[in-house]
Amino acid sequence: MLSLRGSFVALVTPFRDGKVDEPALRSLLRWHVENGTDGLVPCGTTGEGATLAPDEAVRVVRICVEEARGRLPVVAGCGTNSTAATIDNVLRAKEAGADAALVVTPYYNKPTQEGLFRHFEAVASRGGLPVVVYNVPSRTSVDILPETLGRLSRVPGIVAVKEASGNVVRVAEIQERCEGRPFAILAGDDMFTLPTLAMGGAGVISVVGNVAPRDLAALCDDFFAGRLEAARKAQVRFAPLVRALFCETNPMPVKHALFRMGKIAAELRLPLVPVSEKGAAQVDAALAAYGLT
Repeated sequence: MLSLRGSFVALVTPFRDGKVDEPALRSLLRWHVENGTDGLVPCGTTGEGATLAPDEAVRVVRICVEEARGRLPVVAGCGTNSTAATIDNVLRAKEAGADAALVVTPYYNKPTQEGLFRHFEAVASRGGLPVVVYNVPSRTSVDILPETLGRLSRVPGIVAVKEASGNVVRVAEIQERCEGRPFAILAGDDMFTLPTLAMGGAGVISVVGNVAPRDLAALCDDFFAGRLEAARKAQVRFAPLVRALFCETNPMPVKHALFRMGKIAAELRLPLVPVSEKGAAQVDAALAAYGLT
């Protein structure tokens, strides 16, 4: 049975010489397994899913499945602003062995709430994988409202939301409309991990977990074990690191961080470019202060 509890990491996709760096990816995945990460989320925003060719995305998902070996779930990023293309992506992710699909709200074409409902309903009914709705209005210009999520929580196959609206009150509003149904709320903002858990959330899909997976897993474990002060201290300690990892467009800073940690090459795909000198200095300082370099 699919578990969406705890620390899920929005994985970067390592590149080298313009191609997916499969050895670096496998090394990262083994590091996450060893450090207690609860779930893997490839091919999303942090994984530069928008610039992965379909066959590349399938290969990344398949590698994640191979390295996870059933020990932790793989939630594959599949969303586009085309319902038909999204369904195709979900079908490919299912064939590659993914356990669920992360599906962002359609961007640019700005659907209504009814359009959003029908989009996710179609993906859930035809894609063949459990669907995690991804709400990130700062990137999509579309905000899926709690009322719509309440409707979607009744649709078979729609199992969770990654909530990245930047409004922690939204968690309570979603809980109210989805009460009594098996619908998980996952924090989509590393600053709100503990607040989301405290309001009934199931976990987080995290960027900071790319560089500090053990500490993120410990934060979630401490919360669920009732060690609230330890979880609070972990959340506060994360804050400067999180700010640095979002000093410029994600995943530019986190890829620089992983490069500094010796995990990957500092390579992105256009239109993303390496972090600026100012941003790099901020990331470097945060890594050193946290004890990661």
